[in-house]
Amino acid sequence: MATKHICVGVTAHVDAGKTTLNEALLYTGGQLRRLGRVDHGDAYLDTDQLERERGITIFSKQALLPLGEDKELVLMDTPGHADFSAEMERTLQVLDCAVLVISGTDGVQGHTRTLWRLLERYHLPVFLFVNKMDLAGADRSAVLKALREGLDSRCTDFTAQRSARDEEIALCDEGALEDFLSGGAVPDEAVARLVAQRKLFPCWFGSALKLEGVEELLSGLERYAPAPDYPKEFAARVFKITRDDQGNRLTWMKITGGSLKAKTPLSGGAGEERWEEKADQLRLYSGAKFRAVDRAEAGCVVAVTGLSHTRPGQGLGAQGEGERPALEPALTYELILPPEAAPHAALPKLRQLEEEDPMLRFVWDSRWKQIQVRLMGQVQLEILKRVIAQRFDLEVDFGPGRVLYRETIADTVEGIGHFEPLRHYAEVHLLLEPGPRGSGVQLATACSTDQLDLNWQRLIFTHLLERDHPGVLTGSPLTDVKITLLAGRAHEKHTEGGDFRQATYRAVRQGLMQAESVLLEPFYDFTLEVPAQCVGRAMTDIQAMGGTVEPPQSREDMTVLTGFAPVAGMRDYWQTVTAYTRGCGQLSCTMRGYEPCHNADEVVGEMGYDPERDEENPAGSVFCAHGGGYYVPWDQVAAMAHVDSGLTRNTPEEPEPSAAPAGGSLDRRGGSLEQDRELQALFEQTYGPVKRPAAFQSQKKPARTSLSEKYAIRDQQTGPEYLLVDGYNIIFAWDDLHALARQDVNAAREVLTELLIEYRAFRKCQVILVFDAYKVKGGVGSVERRDGIYVVYTKEAETADAYIEKTTYDLGKDHRVRVATSDGMEQWIILGHGALRLSARAFRAEVEQTRGEIAALIARHNVRPREENKLKHTAKIKKH
Repeated sequence: MATKHICVGVTAHVDAGKTTLNEALLYTGGQLRRLGRVDHGDAYLDTDQLERERGITIFSKQALLPLGEDKELVLMDTPGHADFSAEMERTLQVLDCAVLVISGTDGVQGHTRTLWRLLERYHLPVFLFVNKMDLAGADRSAVLKALREGLDSRCTDFTAQRSARDEEIALCDEGALEDFLSGGAVPDEAVARLVAQRKLFPCWFGSALKLEGVEELLSGLERYAPAPDYPKEFAARVFKITRDDQGNRLTWMKITGGSLKAKTPLSGGAGEERWEEKADQLRLYSGAKFRAVDRAEAGCVVAVTGLSHTRPGQGLGAQGEGERPALEPALTYELILPPEAAPHAALPKLRQLEEEDPMLRFVWDSRWKQIQVRLMGQVQLEILKRVIAQRFDLEVDFGPGRVLYRETIADTVEGIGHFEPLRHYAEVHLLLEPGPRGSGVQLATACSTDQLDLNWQRLIFTHLLERDHPGVLTGSPLTDVKITLLAGRAHEKHTEGGDFRQATYRAVRQGLMQAESVLLEPFYDFTLEVPAQCVGRAMTDIQAMGGTVEPPQSREDMTVLTGFAPVAGMRDYWQTVTAYTRGCGQLSCTMRGYEPCHNADEVVGEMGYDPERDEENPAGSVFCAHGGGYYVPWDQVAAMAHVDSGLTRNTPEEPEPSAAPAGGSLDRRGGSLEQDRELQALFEQTYGPVKRPAAFQSQKKPARTSLSEKYAIRDQQTGPEYLLVDGYNIIFAWDDLHALARQDVNAAREVLTELLIEYRAFRKCQVILVFDAYKVKGGVGSVERRDGIYVVYTKEAETADAYIEKTTYDLGKDHRVRVATSDGMEQWIILGHGALRLSARAFRAEVEQTRGEIAALIARHNVRPREENKLKHTAKIKKH
């Protein structure tokens, strides 16, 4: 029987006893002969000297723990301190489930909630172990209540009696309820299913130091931990890069499909970035020791030597790329080198640390001629100083830290980059749109491969993601933006990969120069516990720093304040709290994310960044004339671009006199220009105006945006055009169908359906006719194919508007979509989804025009046979 490998991560808020629990699990499972202790510096998984000195976990490690006859736990120990949470998050990508350790005396802490959100983000089943229940102040019922209120109501006590436990489980799922009502218990198979589906979160209580409750937890993992079924095709996920004592680079990966043999060639990347290397040695680590293996099966976590191009989050084989990390550094410090060390010699060495921790970024600041490093906090700073000294023999120091700001945009613009010095050529057009807060940089394409080969498009995406793009307010990294590749051009002979790098960077920069930029700053979620007499002082301080405070909550003689505030004000606030509470106050902060800066003008003024003087990040482009390249400023690039991106002027067609609605002429989409302006005004009222910098207003060709009334995105998508028709809206908007519907609604539906069948056959588009059935009790909806068109009846509680909005959003990603309706609100929404609106009156004109063209075509076909017969008859007469 093949062994099933189950990867279990142990996570916790710092000092909850996570490493002690790992030690207890290994001892109880028979893998350790004696228990080590964190405070003694001999814990099995605290293998690094820095960890043993400080008594905290800094680097994630693993241990192998056989479980039963056919299972093996790959036990992953993760850092608990918030400064090393990026290391913890990388490990989450390869787990099958997690054990979240809670301190019985401290309960749910701020960082605990952060961990819970991350576990939810990665869809991981969770087991909970409430530790330190042997200490004074640990209250089982109070902790369980806090878990249910602060984390999830389905946290269930598995140390309770079986009947009481199963009764709680039955409330989590209908199937479990049926099992409980029929048999008085919930089977283990049903419990395991609920755990795997994150519908149930088992909790155990005990003391890891005294081995209380540990055996029960281990038994629960054996019975309920999910064992994934892996595909046969090779796949692997890289989650960590380290180096061993001899300096060998180790690529840590979990095999997520098939198996991996030693000496097998592995590959990754695309275009010029593509690589292929052999997996030299496969190591199975348990603590500080490892054994080399010839083959690693699916589910195993191995360290592989011989790979130099891998990176955390990378997928190998059939495995896709990992998710973008949710946790990011909020602080940046100046790294001060010793006098004898040159920056150009030190930077390549420091880049090795970036490989091991991608969130650790070393940046050369050309303005100040110094190395900047981005970190999570003060503890990580101290550890980094020791690591650099040990690894590279460099005694570095750090200047005062400052907040790491970010920038985003508030409107939609097109950015154009052109790079054409002699014997080089590339042009890139990008659409830059605001993204949801916390979304980072999202990529999409609307560029046909007929215009730009797929390999060039992939290269552009690589360049978009390979670095942080500086904003134009302070030079801070760009975030929360969606970048869509609209168009591009390469030269058959003269284009090289580096040309597209230049064109891509310049396109982003040129777009940012046009956009309305927004400065973002990092915020903390905080929990502040102070004596009751200090509440007024605390609330005043937090409001002064731009924070928000929830209503105070009393806890015995202390008051608890929660809320969020800028990192700039909160990062050293613990010292102030200690002073005015005389050591009685406690402050706990966890990263919330980035929000608009509360004092943006002040920060921009202090930083004094001039985007047009940033020589390393030019916004202009390079064109070629008379055998040489020349620079074109950013505000003149649009007028000289070689490629039409598809953002073309809306030139209204001359409508038929009978089809023109009162109050305006028709544009090519079927509605009046005045109506479109009204819709756009409503859209911008909700989502913000489309603004252009004053410097660009005077140009001959204004900044082109997807919402501008002067431009519309020309469809780059391939495949059929879709027409969605709001059935009842059209019936009641057309006078003849409305009159028929008063007598017989079914007859009106049939007439409209026949008209659309005829329309589709001639127009060669996909037609979806949608009828409201949301009031039909118990209706499940239906989709019927009738002579080439789809007739949809919505399900109960689903309106035709809702169905059309959802379908428009889905289809609009890859197809040209039009919607026929006169519902004003629906027109507004589909305009936001990128679809083309068609009013009922304009659609009637299209249908009548189509019927006229069909009639004319039939007439021509009928005349031609008569003429041909007449000619044949004349020829016969002449012959005789």
